[in-house]
Formats: sequence, C-alpha cells, structure tokens
Amino acid sequence: MEDAGNHIYSLPKREVYYLIRGKHKSYSKIVLVHGSFFETVTSANLISQSFEQVLNESLKEKGIDVGDDIRNLLVAIFSKQENFSKVRNVDKASIKLRFRIMTEVKAEGNILNREKYPEIEDDTINLIVPNHSEAEEKLTLKRFSAIYDENDLKQFNVFKIKHHLNGYFTVFQQKL
Repeated sequence: MEDAGNHIYSLPKREVYYLIRGKHKSYSKIVLVHGSFFETVTSANLISQSFEQVLNESLKEKGIDVGDDIRNLLVAIFSKQENFSKVRNVDKASIKLRFRIMTEVKAEGNILNREKYPEIEDDTINLIVPNHSEAEEKLTLKRFSAIYDENDLKQFNVFKIKHHLNGYFTVFQQKL
C-alpha cells in the first residue's frame, strides 16, 4: 500500500483472505478463503474470554474468591492485545520479554478437515467467500460472472457450505 502511495491505515477495515494449501499422501487442496471463515468471534472477545478462563482457573486453584468488580477489572486490564505486544524490560535481566498470543484452529474451523467439510474435494483449488444473506450471495455471483465468461464459468463447481459456527459461504471450486 505504501509503495502505491497510500497511507497504511487509510483503510482501517479490510477484506482479508488466507491462502491455504494442504497435502495428504498424493492429494492436495488449495483454498483462498475469506478471513471471516476463521473469525467467529472478535479477537478482542477471544482474548478477553481466554484471559478470564486463566484468571478463573488460577483463582480456583489457589482457593481465592474475589468480587465481581475486581474480577471484571482484571479481565479488562489484561484483555488488550497491545498490552502484551510490548517488549518488557526487567531490571538485571539479560533478555527482554514479549508475550505473543498464539492461535490454533479447531476442527470446526479447519477448511481442510475432510470430516467437517467433505465438499472441499482432493486435488481442487477453491475460492471461499461469505454468504450470510441472499443479497450477499447474488452480489458475489454477479462479481464472479463479471470476471469469467459463460464458457469459463462452466468449469467451476459453485456451491454453498455451512461453517459449523459462522453461517454459509459460497465456494467456487475447480479441479487441479
């Protein structure tokens, strides 16, 4: 964006896609999937609820009971990602410390999981976009049709899949 002369924060909300390649034995799948497939809750909510779980487990383990006000305050303080992303300097330590939040995809969110998403066939390339309303589906199909002529469109298998946590998505699939 900067090379094109745009300010990096000029579009605070962007469409994000992930390119995923999976290989199993002699089969492979390639998927370009919209970011909303993975973000079933906001990152702020995910961090907050995760920290709250850690806090509750720690307090229970120690047999400590704090009031709701203190619990809510602690959750609010430690639920901001920017608080963890800073480098921390500790006196007399020869290293600096930075906390990172790591994520791991559940089976329900793994688009390559054959049992959850059998429609994503082996040896295919797939474009997966949100389809949360009839209007959104029509717009997606209109945009796709604007790129490909009628003969090219016949090469794609176009169908809907249901994310187990996040509604419907339209899939444009082609054999490799």
